[in-house]
Amino acid sequence: MIGEVALLELGIVIVSLAIIAGFTDRFNESDIPFFILAGIVLGPYGIGKFMEFYVGNTPRAEMFIELAGDLGVMFLLFFMGLSFNIKKLLKHRGRMTLIGTIDLLNFAPGMLLGYLFFQDIMVAFLIGGVVYISSSAVISKSLLDLGWESTPEAQQMLEGLVFEDIVIVFYLIVISTLLLGGEIAIYTIAKSLGLAMLFIISLVFILYFKPEYFNRLLKTSSDETFVLRAVGVIALISGVAIILGISEAVAAFFVGVAFGGTEHMAKLQRFLYPLRYLFGGIFFFYIGMKTNPMLFWGILTLLFLTVISSSIYKFFTAYYGAKFFKMDDVSSTRVGVGMITRGEFSLIIAALASEAVGPYAIPAITEIVPAFAVSYVLVMSVIGSILIRHVK
Repeated sequence: MIGEVALLELGIVIVSLAIIAGFTDRFNESDIPFFILAGIVLGPYGIGKFMEFYVGNTPRAEMFIELAGDLGVMFLLFFMGLSFNIKKLLKHRGRMTLIGTIDLLNFAPGMLLGYLFFQDIMVAFLIGGVVYISSSAVISKSLLDLGWESTPEAQQMLEGLVFEDIVIVFYLIVISTLLLGGEIAIYTIAKSLGLAMLFIISLVFILYFKPEYFNRLLKTSSDETFVLRAVGVIALISGVAIILGISEAVAAFFVGVAFGGTEHMAKLQRFLYPLRYLFGGIFFFYIGMKTNPMLFWGILTLLFLTVISSSIYKFFTAYYGAKFFKMDDVSSTRVGVGMITRGEFSLIIAALASEAVGPYAIPAITEIVPAFAVSYVLVMSVIGSILIRHVK
């Protein structure tokens, strides 16, 4: 059994997430930064500095919260994949590719500043990834709250997010291979990329020529059986992916893509979304719990320069991307402001960095990069949410 104290810690985590969710829902704010702050406050670097009892105090509780966080990442990427429509993507591939290619410039501020401050290519590559990717979750929520979901601005932003998501999936393959494998060999990266491509091609092939396989897999009249089959397939394939050296998040994404082409998509969203919200919330809490806020002081200059430069970069790349497709100044400004927010995928990069092994298990990667990612997401999620609500 998990134990009385560990169960109490888990209860505190879930209750705190529930309180925060109620608060943010009432004021139409993103809950991600508040989940992170809760983890910091209730964890070893918060009340743990002053009290013997804190969340994560017992090894069993910490292990369970970490596992729940891994499930959170898995469900986050699964739902991202589930929302992909391959036929629609192929139909708009030219427009999306152009928007995304312009958006790739947003790697530059993070990589340049990361290398300038740390003189390390891997640190620069990680900070570049943290800075590059916008938050699909926060931006989608903002679009719904503002009633923009059917506007041309929303289409432009969503196409940009889709391209970013595809880029970040392959980015995660590379960094997880390096950080978790502890190797620098090119052939190791090539092997993982080859496996991932084989996985993609297989799923796309089956989806186009044998879509009934995925439909048959989840076809049942029992809701309980449906949930068990769906979660079982996601977890099993994600577990196999880890053994093969591929991130479980990447595997879950492709499983989502596969199931997104079936008749069960609406049912998957209805039954599994609560799991995504629960375990996703625990993931953000766990990120905060493992973050030492005292490290923030050492990166304030880097944080300030990155926030300023990346906000300007992101705004203008999105703005001129919209102008290229003949949007007016107001619509282009909305697109530019809307893409500024950063969130969940920057934190997935932070989680991978904190688990680095071998030659990459250095403080700059395992401590500084996660601390930077958390502080950067906190600042950018607040700035982005405020700007998009007051853009007019």
